[in-house]
Amino acid sequence: MGTRGAGNIFFGNCNLRCVYCQNYQISQTHKEQIKNQISHERLAEMMLELQARGCHNINFVSPTHFVPQMARAILIAAEQGLRLPIVYNTNAYDSVEVLQLLDGIVDVYLPDLKYSGNDEGFLYSKVRSYASVSRAAIAEMFRQTGDELVYDADGLLKRGLVIRLLVLPNDIGGLRESLEWIRDELSPRVAVSLMAQYYPTNVAGTNQRYTLLSRRITESEWLRAVSALDELGMQEGWMQEYDGASFYYRPDFDNSETPFRDVRDFLSL
Repeated sequence: MGTRGAGNIFFGNCNLRCVYCQNYQISQTHKEQIKNQISHERLAEMMLELQARGCHNINFVSPTHFVPQMARAILIAAEQGLRLPIVYNTNAYDSVEVLQLLDGIVDVYLPDLKYSGNDEGFLYSKVRSYASVSRAAIAEMFRQTGDELVYDADGLLKRGLVIRLLVLPNDIGGLRESLEWIRDELSPRVAVSLMAQYYPTNVAGTNQRYTLLSRRITESEWLRAVSALDELGMQEGWMQEYDGASFYYRPDFDNSETPFRDVRDFLSL
């Protein structure tokens, strides 16, 4: 478990417009975020500063729309001694062609898989073909990493793929369909992080158009999602408890008696 934190670097102006985004003050305020523009050289300096402070990795949050700048800054930093794992923390609405260029640059892929349907992606995140695009992107991430998670001597993840699945109220995300796709098209050993932390922020709780997302998930919705992991034979990953704690998930363990750490501990997020 990490003790010195992750080197989180957030990019403003996300390429999605999720109506329930918990970071909408950063992701959806273009006029404000444009004031925070920095150079490639300054971004490289920030990485080296985080390394000097003892951070366990460099975690780029929502980097999709700044990949060329990110890659150039990593090169500059690497030439000056950057040696930390690079985490690509994304909503998965990524270009396969761009991801192919990151092969050998990114160490850990940490994508969301928000919806199993394109219609939900358009209504709730304002982009077309989310399910199709994200599945193609995650398949490319899987091609690069496979289903094996590689840890360092301290037990921190240094290479691999972890797919995050946020349980949404009324099963808006189509969780079982997403798990079936992961199992059938990738591998049942691909690590998933099942999350119970949804709450109706941004406009989800105030706009009647999004009434299906206007509440937290119920315990029964969470238990159905947890049961799907076992029923579908998923073999690796983590899940939160309904009250926010976390357990390691393995279908051959009794989860009620097997406390383990959240995926955030392995990345020290």
